[in-house]
Amino acid sequence: MAGRRRGWFRSSGHNEWIQQARPALTAAFLDMDRRQSAAEAAVHAAEQVFPDRRMSAHWETVRSRCYDAAGAYLAFNDELDTADRDGAPVQQGQARADALVRQLNAAAVAVDEFYGGNQAQLERALAVYRTVPQLAEQVKITAAGVRRQAAESEYAGYPSVRRAATALDEAMITLEAAGPEAAATVRAAANRLEAATKELTEALAQAPSREQAATTAISSASTRLAAVRTRAERLVPAFSTLLREFNAASSADLANNGRESQRAIDAADADLVQARVALAKNNPESALDLTTSARGSLTEAEQQVDAVTKRLTTLREVRDNPQEKAKAVRFRLRDAQMLAVGRGLTAEWGSVLDAQVDRIDRIAETLSGRHPDYWAYVTQLDSVTEFIAGVVDRMRKQAGPRRE
Repeated sequence: MAGRRRGWFRSSGHNEWIQQARPALTAAFLDMDRRQSAAEAAVHAAEQVFPDRRMSAHWETVRSRCYDAAGAYLAFNDELDTADRDGAPVQQGQARADALVRQLNAAAVAVDEFYGGNQAQLERALAVYRTVPQLAEQVKITAAGVRRQAAESEYAGYPSVRRAATALDEAMITLEAAGPEAAATVRAAANRLEAATKELTEALAQAPSREQAATTAISSASTRLAAVRTRAERLVPAFSTLLREFNAASSADLANNGRESQRAIDAADADLVQARVALAKNNPESALDLTTSARGSLTEAEQQVDAVTKRLTTLREVRDNPQEKAKAVRFRLRDAQMLAVGRGLTAEWGSVLDAQVDRIDRIAETLSGRHPDYWAYVTQLDSVTEFIAGVVDRMRKQAGPRRE
């Protein structure tokens, strides 16, 4: 735009008004151009720093107005150069020059109005944009220092340190590859590198305590392993009692629990052996990972054992007082029926809930014969309880009919 300013200060004896018009035209153009350039730089910064605010879309109309005025100025300036050189008259020259000055001034005012209306955002964007290169450089310097510290550390071989160091290296490459003009990309890459630097710093800070943590974890898991083994000794007798006292169907789903619990115990034991080896080789983080795996296996073993012992306890309670379970379910059903009445929902849910009365009665009738299937009795009543709970939940979410 500003590159075509040749001939501004030529004089002509044929069109003396040109010599007087040029300074005003040039001053108006340069003033508009200066304001436009400043606003353009601020909008560019805003697009880089705050792209979600779409500042360019708001600026487009003002920029087009400036381009139109600049184009008109350059075309008129070429016409003046020709007239100045050849002595040819310029039709309505003075009036056109005055109109062009007014157009340039109006475009400058539009720039000022745009900038003033968005001044806080634009100046904030400029401030951030100008600090991005310094921010990136400072982040790189800090990251490089922490990376050297990690490389020289006695804990450099720890998995957590290696992972964090690799992440930092990748973030550094990304930042260095970002073009200097892409402030948004540079800023995002710098933030990523800063985060990676903090993670590596934290990994180095935590490394010295890993050995003690692994020692404590292994000791705790070993104690738990011994306790689970003791509990597992009750599984076989409990399962035998189930088979002896109750219908075989009541414990058919538990037939493999003894084998599965032992498998889980053996897996936990093997993990703890490997954890001790890893700790002895100065690899406490691997020891911690193995200990975590052992804990998972111990939890599984406990669940297998508890399922058998709890089943025996449950079936004995039901056998001693079989009506207690049904009574509890009927109580829940009555509560649900009262809720339906209270909310005016009997038309929708009354028959559904009433049907559960017959369902409970039919389940209760299954407790007959020498060896009734108490577990089927329990599971079927639990199914009714679950169904009732679902109905109650749906009724509570309904507003019910409007009452006059």
